[in-house]
Amino acid sequence: MVFNDALRVRETARAAGLPFVTSAELSRRLTAAKKTPKRAWLGEVSAVVLQQSLRDLDAAYRNFFDGLKGKRPKTGPPRYKSKRDTRQSIRFTANASWRITAGGRLRLPKIGDVKVKWSRQLPSAPSTVTVVKDSAGRYFASFVVETGPSEVLPETGGAVGIDLGLRHFAVLSDGTRIDSPRFLRRAEKRLKKAQRDVSRKQKGSRNRDKARLRVARAHARVADARREFHHQLSTKLIRENQAIAVEDLAVKGLARTRLAKSVHDAGWSAFVSMLEYKAARCGRTFVKIGRFEPTSQVCSQCGAKDGPKPLHVRTWTCGACGAVLDRDTNAAVNVARAAGLAVSACGAQVRRALVPAQRGEAGTHPKPSPARWEQAGIPGL
Repeated sequence: MVFNDALRVRETARAAGLPFVTSAELSRRLTAAKKTPKRAWLGEVSAVVLQQSLRDLDAAYRNFFDGLKGKRPKTGPPRYKSKRDTRQSIRFTANASWRITAGGRLRLPKIGDVKVKWSRQLPSAPSTVTVVKDSAGRYFASFVVETGPSEVLPETGGAVGIDLGLRHFAVLSDGTRIDSPRFLRRAEKRLKKAQRDVSRKQKGSRNRDKARLRVARAHARVADARREFHHQLSTKLIRENQAIAVEDLAVKGLARTRLAKSVHDAGWSAFVSMLEYKAARCGRTFVKIGRFEPTSQVCSQCGAKDGPKPLHVRTWTCGACGAVLDRDTNAAVNVARAAGLAVSACGAQVRRALVPAQRGEAGTHPKPSPARWEQAGIPGL
């Protein structure tokens, strides 16, 4: 409510051609509004929380203007918040007189002691706490703490390239394949039934709210399982390899195709972000190559470019050296080499194949089957 009121004041001033309303003026109006009958209930909330809403509005405007100036990626102007937003949060700073009790409870001003199920021990005294409520009705406490130097892991000699996909979530340059869990696909039947229950309830009823909450909790379980899978896999790769290379995928473009549900279910962007920040924290090398690198068209053995291939071609034969290459593993090797990493192609399932004789050397000249040559990746002679 405070965020929306402050945004409305600034938008009204802008539409009337008046100067930009400062934060100090908004704070004075907020203090006056708490004394009116219409906004008297704001006095039941900690004043620090209300001031943090004004700071959030300032940050939204600052990001919007910096985007217009080219100082950061462009973002849209601040928008009004709704009570039906999937995420609700409040933030308490150090001057809000909140603390963690000796019994492990979280004491919040004008709220009282809140029981907390701690996921880990805090490394230092927290300065700020943000209480978040998600769409599934769950509450989370997020703390701002000061940590020491980053945890640098012992150096290893490993370097790996990663080719992300849908059939396999990831294929490594050493030949390792990580199957895609497909959490959303496996939960589709349960989600469909829960969503059908919502549609059968009367709008505005308590039963509809309960059914909607069941849908939100089912989706939350899927998201939690996917996040846990990303964390475990990214941590394993960071610990075992000194350098990691991935391809910059056009996820937004792929999400507009018929593969959209599978692309969102894989969660490539979240996984790559985890790799990036964990590599920086643990002293590893992380490289992201351009999305236009022809990793699936170049032979990892001789470097010959054999042209694009349809998606159903999973194994192809190099027309220059005759090596039979697995499409995904070959791409992972090329990702690592494009990033400047020295990797071995020993796990790329490479074998020597019979190279067709040249036309002048062969005794007879039967017409080759076009389908067979395209499948092998060699144009007809």
